[in-house]
Amino acid sequence: MTVFGLTITREKTRRKSIPYGYQTVEQSRGWWPIIREGFTGAWQRNIVTRTEDILTFAAVYACITLIASDIAKLRIKLTQRTGDGIWEEIENSAYSPVLRKPNHFQTRQQFLEQWQTSKLIHGNTYVLKQRNNRGGDRNGNVVAMYVLDPRRVRVVVAPDSAVYYALSNDPLSRLDQAVVVPASEIIHDVMVPLYHPLCGVSPLTACGLAATQGLRLQNQSVDFAANGSQPSGVLSSINDIDPQQAKEVQDRWQEQFTGNNAGKVAVLGLDLKYTPMTMSAVDSQFIEQLKWTAENVCTAFHVPPYMIGIGTMPTYNNIQALNQQYYSQALQAPIEAVEALLDQGLEVPERVGTELDLDGLLRMDTMTQMTAAQTAVKSGMSPNEVRQRFYGLKPVRGGEMPYFQEQDHSLEALAKRDAQDDPFGKAAPTLQPALPAAADDGEDMDAKAFTEEFRKALAA
Repeated sequence: MTVFGLTITREKTRRKSIPYGYQTVEQSRGWWPIIREGFTGAWQRNIVTRTEDILTFAAVYACITLIASDIAKLRIKLTQRTGDGIWEEIENSAYSPVLRKPNHFQTRQQFLEQWQTSKLIHGNTYVLKQRNNRGGDRNGNVVAMYVLDPRRVRVVVAPDSAVYYALSNDPLSRLDQAVVVPASEIIHDVMVPLYHPLCGVSPLTACGLAATQGLRLQNQSVDFAANGSQPSGVLSSINDIDPQQAKEVQDRWQEQFTGNNAGKVAVLGLDLKYTPMTMSAVDSQFIEQLKWTAENVCTAFHVPPYMIGIGTMPTYNNIQALNQQYYSQALQAPIEAVEALLDQGLEVPERVGTELDLDGLLRMDTMTQMTAAQTAVKSGMSPNEVRQRFYGLKPVRGGEMPYFQEQDHSLEALAKRDAQDDPFGKAAPTLQPALPAAADDGEDMDAKAFTEEFRKALAA
């Protein structure tokens, strides 16, 4: 069948459609299932770490949405390297439209956010490319990109090491049936390939157990609060009580004096005595334990804890430094991956590339911005460049040229000075020519005679 101008293999029965000798990443033990083991043997003990459960933990949700939304707000620029090595933003009808509007139902921001969400949760992002019909089936330009559900994609490796992707039907991505497409039609962003180069590992693998512990602590806290924040206790008697009678007393006690009825006055018979179970201070420190699990999650996502409201804010007041730390730890690697994969996926020329505009992220406070603008003008940037970069203002007349103070000298002038034999020596004094002597008779010389005498003096 033909999809997006490509002739691809139709997959009626998914496993039978893959030829003999081809290997899926799942068969090569490189594909992690949706259910993960928090530790070895957890599956046998029925301690399951499910993705949908982990996402309900506040720290996990905060880290994923923070990283995805921060990258999504960065504008994608198409740039070209000029002859002097400067990258300038350009417009190109073959690439600019798909960067502004990746597909028919998503904006650029929604597209990047889904890209990062899929990568952070599942460890892999699969983007299906749609081409136009220019130049034949596989030579057309990319006119749309669709982020696929990673749970409906399988990587297939041929005996000659060629890579294919088996895709399930997805009407939203305009796949009316299951197909197998070559790697040239998929942009595959891998999180961290710990076990297989084509299979990324999500941070949830590292923090799943901590998130599960945090959820259990929260559930215990909810049950504890529903019981009136009262610990459990023991009903005891000096007399023997048969099991049936003990069961009846227990059921009646739980019905009348637990939950919403906690705190009511109980009248005990049969020489029963109620002894509350005390709770140690260590066992009751829910907040401290929850904070530890949240910090463990932040460690897996490389997010500073204060960015999601965990712990205290750093004492120094420098927004740019804090943003730079967050960018270096959590955002720089995925941003670089998006730029490289878009360059490869869109098949841009050698001197053309995509770039995410970091000005939307690394913003400075007002005082730092003004100081940086003044320093930039003194360092060689023109006033118009500073106006546009720092303040988004239009150029003004006379502001297109860089300015320096008068006492500053160019490197070329300094090089000429240093090329002298003794650049720091004193210059030889200039000899002034002697003026012609006055006439002896005291009479003034005429102009012609004075000029002739002055020339002789200069020649001497």
